[in-house]
Parts: sequence; structure tokens; C-alpha cells
Amino acid sequence: MMRRTLVAVCVFATVAVWASEDTSESPAESTVVTASPGDIVLLPCYSEGSVTPSHTRWWKDGGEAGSSEAAPTDGGVGPRLQVLGDGSLNFRTVAEGDEGVYRCQATLPGNMTWQARVKLQVASGPQNVSVSIAPSTMLSNGTLVTYRGSSVSFRCAAASYPSQRLTWSFAVASAAPGTPMASADGAPSLAFQMEDVRPEAQGIYNCAADNTVTHAVANASAQLLVYYVPARHPECSWLQSEDSTQVRLGCAWAGCYPDPGLRWTQERKRDPSGDGDWDRGGRVLASGVTSVLWVALNRSLLGGGQTLRCVAQHLALAAGREPTCAFTLEAPRPEVSPLAWAQEGGSVTLVCTEVTSVPPADTAWWRDVGSAALAPGPKYALSREGATYSLTITNVTQDDRGTYFCRSENPLALRQAEVYLSVRASSDYTGAIIGVFIAALIVGVAAVVAKLLFANRHRVCLGGPFGPLQGGGGDVLNLVESDEEQIFQAVARLPPITDVRHTTLVQIHRLPSGEQEGAGNENAREEAPDLVTL
Repeated sequence: MMRRTLVAVCVFATVAVWASEDTSESPAESTVVTASPGDIVLLPCYSEGSVTPSHTRWWKDGGEAGSSEAAPTDGGVGPRLQVLGDGSLNFRTVAEGDEGVYRCQATLPGNMTWQARVKLQVASGPQNVSVSIAPSTMLSNGTLVTYRGSSVSFRCAAASYPSQRLTWSFAVASAAPGTPMASADGAPSLAFQMEDVRPEAQGIYNCAADNTVTHAVANASAQLLVYYVPARHPECSWLQSEDSTQVRLGCAWAGCYPDPGLRWTQERKRDPSGDGDWDRGGRVLASGVTSVLWVALNRSLLGGGQTLRCVAQHLALAAGREPTCAFTLEAPRPEVSPLAWAQEGGSVTLVCTEVTSVPPADTAWWRDVGSAALAPGPKYALSREGATYSLTITNVTQDDRGTYFCRSENPLALRQAEVYLSVRASSDYTGAIIGVFIAALIVGVAAVVAKLLFANRHRVCLGGPFGPLQGGGGDVLNLVESDEEQIFQAVARLPPITDVRHTTLVQIHRLPSGEQEGAGNENAREEAPDLVTL
């Protein structure tokens, strides 16, 4: 149903009173009347006193709009206009196009004339103001959601007559003043584009439509949320409790809006007896919508080689691309050298290495299993460098001899490694020093004798063992055969050689036994000489 409003206008304009119809004076400034399409409007002509004009005429833009003497005509305005008995111009229904300047002339008793001018403005709106932000997702409460880095279009539309001004503004919060972003005059809509949306673009976007005639303002707004996640993965951590058999596991993923969904899972192998892949859909230990998720576990739920994983979920993530962090539990395994020795009165350092424990183990040095851990003091000095734990014992005595324990414990298990320390008195080294000296002396003498024998080996074989050979003129070698009892005499035929390693060439003449008995045996036969090289 069309809204109809009665607008009664009392014209308090300056009028000109004419004494006769021949008087022509221009009326003063007009009164402004504003109405909306569908309203009922009365434009009075004469409003002074209670006198009723005998005749009234109305003009608009030079054309007659109506007269009290005739029925309403279609004279450019339509039958919706009628001049009443008091001279008022009645608009049964104001429509777009009725706006303009209306003039009236009323004839009063006594042949007096009354003139007035009224300006009628027809305006409507703004109405049907709407905003759209795309691409975006609408939540159940009407809030729109977009994602960081996307390209977003903003559009506002409204209807106003005869014209309007549209303005986009942005405010961080509803109570905060808006900052103008874009505006347009006389347009039915206004749009703009925002590239690479950042988190700072989150807030309330308002579109205001202002009627340029009535200056009536209508608004439409939308709250835009910008969802985002950081580029890094969640961070897994652990926190040791006072009870060494318990541990708190933490998963943190800061820099998300809104808070992500975190889930701690305990992975298990698909084939417990084989080497198959881990089943990432294992037992859920804890979950929640928060930036930090903690879960407490005790030793009965943990085992070596077990993997604990934290999975993050967020609306800004594509399906199947949930970032995770994980760590594999390992029991401690301290490593030491099982034997160590020290001299009485000196110092010794025992070293223990622990590199496999996850979470890190609490490692300490113990003297006895049932006693407390060793503490730093005048006797003991404790130090740590990375995964190496050192125990230094100063002013060693016989009481320090015994077993020391490197004890490592984490929430999975307790492990310890033993080191036996042997302490030697200073007198124990005297016999060892004497023995080492005698052994070194014997080895030195043997080396000198061997060197001399090797340097004079030819003299040992041919003559005196260490002196020069006698007889510089020549060498004589007598050979006797025991079976035939023949005597051989070898006479050197070459001059002696001065070289130390000399070689003598001799000729051996075989003499028969008869020649030994008598040198005058003429029948003696001389055999060919044999050449011997020594």
C-alpha cells in the first residue's frame, strides 16, 4: 500500500496586495515545501485572517495548474490537483515530477488581490541501501570472512530521488569514527577493489547514502574479518615436572586469527610386529581450539621409539594441508669409560655422555646408589658442556677408590653407567722405573754389539775377529784331505789388495804323496792347478 501523508503548509511569505488587476508586482521569495511521492499536500494561497477568496488561480512553470472556478484539468499536472474553496492547492498524491515553483493569485472582497509563491520539492530516499563484499564467507551471526592475501571487491547501492551521494568509510570498531575511503555523487552504486588484503583491513565497512535534496542519510554496514595463519609450523615442546615419571607436552602455534584447532596424537604402527609406516590417525591424547595446547603424560603411557604428534587445523588452511610438529621418544643411554685410575694426591676427571634421550634426561654423578647425587664442593667439581657431564675429583686419596655412577633419568626410564676408579700410591712407581731403566740399558747394549758384528762380518769369517789380517804380502791356505791324507798347498799368485773387503785368488797344486817323501822323484806328475776364489 502506498504511504500517504498529509502535508499542510502555512505560507508565511511576503505577499503583494494589488489594488486592481492591473497592478503587476512580483511576489517575494517563495516558501519551500518538501514532500515524498505518495504524500497528500495542501499548498495554501491566502492565510491572513478568515476571509475566503472569491476566486483563486494557481500556476506552475508558466502554465496554469488549477482554478477555483473550474474543475481540475490535465493541464500538464494531472487530475491529482484541485483548488479548494479557501484557495489552497490540494495534491491528492504527490508524484515524481510535481516539484517546482507554484504561484497563486486570490481575489478578495473589495477587489483586492493576493499573491503568493510556494516551492514544492519532491524527494524520496535514500532507501534499499545494501552492501556486498566478495569473495567472502558469511558466518551465522552475519559477519563476513575473507583471507589474508586475497583480492576483495566492495559495492554499495541505494535508491534516492532526485539524487544521492554515496560514501564508503572504514572503522576498526563500531564505536570508532569512520575513515572515508571512496565517494560518488549522483550514482546509484559505488564500488572499489582492495588487493592483497592484510589483517589491518579487518573492521567495519559502512556505506552512507545522502539525499542531496533532503539530506536524509541511510547507512548499511558489514563487519569483515580477515583470517590468517603464520608461515611457520607449530612448535612442540616439553616441560619436566617435579615427578620424574611425568612430562607435560606443549604445542604452540602463535600468529593465527582466530585461534587454531590443535590436537595431540599418539601414533602407532599399522603392523606392530613389522616395520610398516606409522598410523597418523592414532590415539588422540588432547584437543582444543587454542593457540597453546598442553597434555600431561606419565611413564605408563610412554615407550621408547613412540612418536607424539601435534596437528593444527584452521579455516585459512586448504584441506589436507594441516601443519604438524612431532618428536620421537627415546630412553636415556649414558656412555662412560668403565675403568679409570689416578695417582694418590693428584686429580682425575670422569666423563659421561648422554645424547639419545628425548625428552632430555636429568643426568648426575653418584657415588653410591642409595646416597644423594654428588654436589660441587672442595672435593668435587661438576661441569657440563653440551651433552657431556664431567666429574673432577681433586686431592685423590685411597678413600676415593671405588665405583661411580652416571645416572640419567627421563619420563621413559632410568639408566645408569658405572665407572670404577683405581688409586695408586706414589711408591708403586719405583720398581717400575728401575725395571724400565734396566730394560732400556740391555736393549742399548745389544744394539751396539749387533752393529759392531754387522760392520766386521767379513773379518769374523776370514781372520781375526776384530783385528786386521796378518801378512800383507799374501795369504796361504792349506787344505788336507783326511781320506787320502793328501796335503794341498795353495800359494797366492796375486798381489795383496789393500781394500778391507779384499778377495784373494789362489792356485791349488795337487802333489802326490810320493812327492812329499822325496822331492827328487823324477817320475812325479804335476797335475793341472785348480783355481779357487775366496
